[in-house]
Amino acid sequence: MGTDPGQDYQALKKWALSLQLFGIKLGLSSTEALLGRLGNPERGLKFIHLAGTNGKGSTAVMVATALQEAGLKVGFYSSPHLVSFRERFLIGGRMPTREHLAPFMARVREVADETEPPTFFEFTTALALLFFAQEKVDLAVMETGLGGRLDATNIIRPQVSLITTLSLEHTQYLGSTIEAIAREKAGIIKAKTPVATQELEPEAAGVVRARALELEAPLYRLGQEFKVLVREEGFDYQGLAWNLENLRTGLGGGFQRLNAGLALAGLELLERSGLGIGPEEARRGLERAAWPGRFQIIDRRPLTILDGAHNPQACQTLAGAVKALPRERLILVLGLMSDKDHPAVLRALGPLADLLILTRPVYQRAAQPQDLAAKARAQGLEPVVEPELGPALDRAFASAGPDDLVLITGSLFLVGEVMELLKIRPFPEGMG
Repeated sequence: MGTDPGQDYQALKKWALSLQLFGIKLGLSSTEALLGRLGNPERGLKFIHLAGTNGKGSTAVMVATALQEAGLKVGFYSSPHLVSFRERFLIGGRMPTREHLAPFMARVREVADETEPPTFFEFTTALALLFFAQEKVDLAVMETGLGGRLDATNIIRPQVSLITTLSLEHTQYLGSTIEAIAREKAGIIKAKTPVATQELEPEAAGVVRARALELEAPLYRLGQEFKVLVREEGFDYQGLAWNLENLRTGLGGGFQRLNAGLALAGLELLERSGLGIGPEEARRGLERAAWPGRFQIIDRRPLTILDGAHNPQACQTLAGAVKALPRERLILVLGLMSDKDHPAVLRALGPLADLLILTRPVYQRAAQPQDLAAKARAQGLEPVVEPELGPALDRAFASAGPDDLVLITGSLFLVGEVMELLKIRPFPEGMG
């Protein structure tokens, strides 16, 4: 697909971002129609499909990196992006240049129905599938955006499905109980296609098990069919056939060991499906995996960590990881979206902070720091409000001694803006 100078990347991106005005629309018919007009590029691809509340990206990047270690050409579709729109469409861990991606964006726009435009996520999903097909990837690692059953990515027919941890999220779309959330996530399970899961709450586990039985999909569960044994340093994996000792992952936080276990189960199942991946490539993939904005250390003195934890479960996990870190004081910079459970997030992280700085990214869904402050004070916390992110960071770094810990968290949108301000580039670019 050649580049036409008239296919201007910035103009195409502006049009794509304008589709966010159409909000979220669950259902597959629009994506099906869009892909049909593109010649159904997804039909020639192999996939691994991931759904879940937390841990999707970390698990997915470990799978993708291991497959790359095995010499495979791997596409990786994820959301949201941190700094560049092009982060959503990685091949071999690198994002395409503007000139490389623009013709594919133009092609999807060309076939979009102007009378009933796709949502932003429907557009990006179709774009990913077209791009990966034209680039002839050996396998595409695909994350769901929202839920699973009616998510635009659920158009694919994967080799393996993976379900990470589940908790209440997006209840206005997915339902207000763990069982309802689990039903939506279990929607990615396909007939007679293996599925592996994290350890799930009993209510969620029952829903997933029933769906797998109904579809005759072999089910493999962490803690039952495969296990992770945590050591003081690293961990062991007792799998379906692989038994690996002294494993480590390049991703920070002890909680990543469980995500790594799920990734290894997925890799074993991909090996069974005929992809050339073995245990040593898997070991190297875990060690070399990098996932920006997720417990990412960006400085050592003071120790400074960026993490996109944005719901109570993720914040509780983050709190556990932070407690294990040696430090003199914790300076917490927190900014949340308006639709999150603010009191629960503040309960998880607020008491750990010696200095709590509340701020916000420049994003329409961001919660006002003054509103967060009122909720923090109701819990007996004494926050500082810095309405703009730049001054909030300045205050945090000015307050931090060399042995303190600066933790910046609450939203991937916040993390992305921090990266822009600090000129941190999440991924290298240029794949051809």
